[in-house]
Amino acid sequence: MLDGMTRTGSPRGVLFDVDGTLIDSSYLHTVAWWHAFNQKGWDVPMARIHRLIGMGSEQLIDELLPADRDRDQDESIGDAHGSLFSVHWAGLKPTRGAAELVRRCADAGLVVVLASSSNATEVAAMRQALGTDDVLTAVTTATDAERSKPAPDIFAAALEAGGLRAEDAIVVGDARWDVVSARELGLDTVGLTSGGISEGELREAGAVAVYADPQALLDDFDHSPLARLLAGD
Repeated sequence: MLDGMTRTGSPRGVLFDVDGTLIDSSYLHTVAWWHAFNQKGWDVPMARIHRLIGMGSEQLIDELLPADRDRDQDESIGDAHGSLFSVHWAGLKPTRGAAELVRRCADAGLVVVLASSSNATEVAAMRQALGTDDVLTAVTTATDAERSKPAPDIFAAALEAGGLRAEDAIVVGDARWDVVSARELGLDTVGLTSGGISEGELREAGAVAVYADPQALLDDFDHSPLARLLAGD
């Protein structure tokens, strides 16, 4: 049964994380955060920042700065990161095979939802770079979730926006936070190392399969968890 529907007529679908998964932006975010912290007098190594990319801004700042800090700075650090990252919007590029994978999923009959917790303006820039709006069922942004990753809110919002049940959907993401938040909803995750997180770390978090990038997943589509989802396995 390869039409993207269950036997009861419920749709099947895929929830795509965007940053690092479909858009090659993880290291741009790392540099933007590094500059943002430095502007406020915090010396935070890029290696520590990179491992937390994909986590919500508030949680990321909490993880990287001392608990007894002056928290009045937190909002301005987050704002600085956003401004610094915006410099790169015009030059954003999809990861290898990203647009083709999104279209392959849609052509197979899967509901396709972009599950991003970035703000709407950033998501708009990434959607323009990806160029697949014509095959998307829905897109989520930060305003759709009360809490950001590793909380599961953004994937819960994506399921609702796509008219999907957790048992009929799968997540594709590049960060351990994607895997952790998806698991809270009973969603399996296909991990991609395109964001710079290792296969071992993604599997340790619970990813059911790991590929180098969207192109590698596309090349293995017929043998991947996406095909098994279509088949109802």
